[in-house]
Amino acid sequence: MSQDHRRRYSSPVVDGVGKSASRAMLRATGFTDEDFRKPQVGIASTWSNLTPCNMHIDGLAREAADGADGAGGKSLIFNTITVSDGIANGTEGMKYSLVSREVIADSIETVAGCEGFDGLVAIGGCDKNMPGCLMGLARLNRPSVFVYGGTIKPGANHTDIVSVFEAVGAHAKGDKTLIEVKQIEETAIPGAGSCGGMYTANTMASAIEAMGMSLPGSSAQNAEDNDKLADCRAAGAAVLTLLEKDLKPRDIMTREAFENAITVVIALGGSTNAVLHLLGLAHTVDVDLTLEDFTRIGARVPVLADLRPSGHYMMSELVAIGGIQPLMKILLEAGLLYGDCMTVTGQTLAENLASVKPYPEEQDIIHALDNPVKKDSHLRILYGNLAPTGAVAKITGKEGTQFTGRARVFHSEEEATDRIMDGTVVAGDVLVIRYEGPKGGPGMREMLTPTSAIMGKGLGDSVALITDGRFSGGSHGFVVGHVTPEAQDGGPIALVEDGDEIVIDAEANTISVTVDDAELDRRRKLWQEPPLRYTRGVLAKYAKTVSSASEGAVTDK
Repeated sequence: MSQDHRRRYSSPVVDGVGKSASRAMLRATGFTDEDFRKPQVGIASTWSNLTPCNMHIDGLAREAADGADGAGGKSLIFNTITVSDGIANGTEGMKYSLVSREVIADSIETVAGCEGFDGLVAIGGCDKNMPGCLMGLARLNRPSVFVYGGTIKPGANHTDIVSVFEAVGAHAKGDKTLIEVKQIEETAIPGAGSCGGMYTANTMASAIEAMGMSLPGSSAQNAEDNDKLADCRAAGAAVLTLLEKDLKPRDIMTREAFENAITVVIALGGSTNAVLHLLGLAHTVDVDLTLEDFTRIGARVPVLADLRPSGHYMMSELVAIGGIQPLMKILLEAGLLYGDCMTVTGQTLAENLASVKPYPEEQDIIHALDNPVKKDSHLRILYGNLAPTGAVAKITGKEGTQFTGRARVFHSEEEATDRIMDGTVVAGDVLVIRYEGPKGGPGMREMLTPTSAIMGKGLGDSVALITDGRFSGGSHGFVVGHVTPEAQDGGPIALVEDGDEIVIDAEANTISVTVDDAELDRRRKLWQEPPLRYTRGVLAKYAKTVSSASEGAVTDK
């Protein structure tokens, strides 16, 4: 969808009614004759005070604007939306979360396409607005830089947002008092920034930097530190360099760049949402990326980072020892990254990493290649009679690699959560949460509330959960999401009944129900597609246009 991004405002001389009217409009915003001779740089801000992830981004946008202006451009700031997964999780509102990715991409494309910006900076700070920003930049294909808003610092006693979710489950088990839960709630989120583990926000920030679409270091900075302000100013200036070089997102977001992103996500132990978002981004730039690529790359890339949710450390602690740049240099020197990929610095990845110093000797956050946290990927792509077109599991090995149990079937996240909390769910159960897919939910809600309840109740090593929905980056345990085809489309997950035996094998990469084909065929003949849950508005439009999760859940396929 590349468009002509040549400047509309090349001269202050009136040379037509259309341009004269345009200049008149811009003069009212503060443009001078000189400004009309400058490249225009749009600054897409995801500022909102409804979430700590984005509440500081208005200031970051002004820094990026100053950087663009100082380098000889003329900046214009505009906003797009954001939602808060942390607030919406476990509610009907979470159905809008993945939908917001498309709305954000659409809005950036719409504004920049209409206004004719020469280049762009997009600043995101939460799970969906980061891939949404990048999708918008990629559709426009104008010289662009993405900036991550930065990570939050730890709360009291090394807590974060997932600590709050798990405290609720611990209270249901009787291990925490209401006072203790309230104390965690009051202190776990100390200020601005995205959720502090290697959850989806930090995962996607790292993937985008590894892909070359952020400046070096952007993904591993604290939201409230001066380094983040400098990163924004540098990003604004970098757009002018990209304009000079005519270097655009599709020049950077190549097949090899996506493989670099996958490699870094695996090494960091990142979120399953990276699979969904990277597939969606690849679709946007016509790169043929599939689920099989995650399996192929995962066979040779180890998990090296001991980061939450399955590990011990937070992103701010990784920031303190150097961020992801030393890790990328380790991977490059081991032949696991493509060093000749171009980046928004105007240099290759290898050139960017040439002077990067190694991690301090006394650190145990990033393991050595010969002593990995896990020898191959934690992101497992599973197939079988329950997921003919694939499912995504996050198996670190701490929860085991195989699970066999009896199905306990639920038709919504809320129903499953209630049964976990009241003790109905017991060891040996495989929770099947269906009709939560991209179309059936709609919106493919995250299952952070039930997975946190499972962990909080001490069932993390004895209960599995499978769903056609997805997971928060904060989810951990024996969990399998993105089961496709989804239940709404009549996928086999719609045919499972209470008591069926389900077998999950993360070594053989299989997921199956031990019901013979004849019985599944009998059930399929009896199954009827339920009506879509919404008939008007954005959720209705999304359900009618969204593709399968195995294809990135995009709406323009």
